[in-house]
Amino acid sequence: MQHLAPVDHNILKNALARFTEVNILVIGDIIIDHFIYGSVTRISPEAPVPVVNVRREDLLLGGSANVLHNLHALGGKGSICGVIGRDAMGDKLLSLLEDIDSATNGVVYCTDRPTTKKTRVIAQNQQVVRFDREISGPLSDRVIAELCAFLDNNITSFQAVVISDYDKGVICPAIVEHLRLLRRRHAIPLIVDPKPGHPELFKGATLITPNNLEAELMSGIRITDDASLMAAAAKLKQELESEAVLITRGEAGMALLSGAEPLFTIPTVAKEVFDVTGAGDTVIAALALGLAVGLGHAEAAAIANYAAGIVVGKVGTATASPAELLEVLA
Repeated sequence: MQHLAPVDHNILKNALARFTEVNILVIGDIIIDHFIYGSVTRISPEAPVPVVNVRREDLLLGGSANVLHNLHALGGKGSICGVIGRDAMGDKLLSLLEDIDSATNGVVYCTDRPTTKKTRVIAQNQQVVRFDREISGPLSDRVIAELCAFLDNNITSFQAVVISDYDKGVICPAIVEHLRLLRRRHAIPLIVDPKPGHPELFKGATLITPNNLEAELMSGIRITDDASLMAAAAKLKQELESEAVLITRGEAGMALLSGAEPLFTIPTVAKEVFDVTGAGDTVIAALALGLAVGLGHAEAAAIANYAAGIVVGKVGTATASPAELLEVLA
């Protein structure tokens, strides 16, 4: 295993300038990220828990919708395909999509589940607690048919597809098989941010981006050193018949196995890490844009690494902008 050779920053700058030319489809679980910010100065007399004095609340695009938000923030265009409930959070989700000038025709209403919402309480820049409102599980036949109809009618307008799986039910055999059939007729890169419960669904993806734990669970190999990291990546690449595997490893950076190349490590470029929430969404958005404009796997991974280094230095569900990337590349 070896470190990835430095990528020419002029190549990355030229690619970044072309992000505006591409349109990416994101398929997956739509989530509202609810942040409650405050301060803690005392412990509750009722129980040994901190009392948070709330100062501010934010409702933001989360889950697959955060991937879409990152695409737009980086200068690209994109649409989302997923489900929401007929509720106030669903209305808010549509409003947030309109705020970033994103189409909403791929969003399908579910009558049997709420819009998924994750609430995080943040005090002194640290997460105190998180609670989720969600119903996961199989989608109805009607909803699956509507999602597939959207794919049929719109697939040719995209230069890449991202699967953003949060294991809430949208990424299911029926949807993925329908997408697989469409990709046979329309050559289009597929980049997958997987959950380990059903790796067989992602067979044939162009590139998959598990984190370290997901790579262990999907491969059945505990990653403890360079040899086991290589073994896990190679097994995933072979079994899923992917062109490349990019394992994200937090402070250890990333590891890329592409084609017949050896396994390359990519050291993190983050100067300070305040919050890793949504960093994987940033990585896969930048990867998709890079591949869509013609970058190779290593070059796309390099620009994704720079984007991730920016967002982990921010608190909450954050994005990176072209200006911030250009500053880093300079």
